[in-house]
Amino acid sequence: MSARSVSWTALRGPAGHPPADEGLRERKKRLMRQQLSDTATELFMERGFDAVRVAEIAEACGVSEKTVFNYFPTKESLVLDRWEATTVSLRSGLADASPVDAVLRILASELEDVLSWLAGQEDAALARSAVRRFGELVSATPSLRAHQRDALDRVVTVAAEILAERAGMSADDPEPRIAATALVGLWDVQARSLRAHLDGDQGLDEVRDGVSAAVHRAARVIDTGLGSYPFTPSQS
Repeated sequence: MSARSVSWTALRGPAGHPPADEGLRERKKRLMRQQLSDTATELFMERGFDAVRVAEIAEACGVSEKTVFNYFPTKESLVLDRWEATTVSLRSGLADASPVDAVLRILASELEDVLSWLAGQEDAALARSAVRRFGELVSATPSLRAHQRDALDRVVTVAAEILAERAGMSADDPEPRIAATALVGLWDVQARSLRAHLDGDQGLDEVRDGVSAAVHRAARVIDTGLGSYPFTPSQS
């Protein structure tokens, strides 16, 4: 498996599914967006984030630099675009009676995306290495880390607003903010656990069980803390 043969969608975040009524125009836009992001990720993985110019990504895809920025507002968002889809999932999921259960369902779906991608690769060792190297790319690049922190702050803000509305509170109150921060922190638990489990020779079912167990352990702590939170069913 060479870098050029990899679709990085599952590693960047929720893969999602094309809508059943997707038209030709929408399909072309979706495929162009994926091509731009996949190409950028390949180049970043090969040469490092700072060594690749957006103009090179545009040239490799046969488009203008302006076209790249029409799809992605920043160079960092070319590789870290996952949080938009996660935010959409949270907006609907947090309307459930249990925010912890909603987040666990989203995380389980995102984990399944990655494991399905791994299962579909011909070279399992190289595929696992790609997952680890993707994480290393982000952690080793200051601008990507900063972009990730900003994106997470926006996700926490959205989650806090939803939780505050359900409790009849202000999003500026400490309770919804700390609840949202804790819930969003489960994504970090899952990412760290996944990288740790992929370092060994476990089968994918064992990886799934191990990562899920770690996430559920952390979730139990949050669930206990949320026991006193005045949740009410969403009216939306």
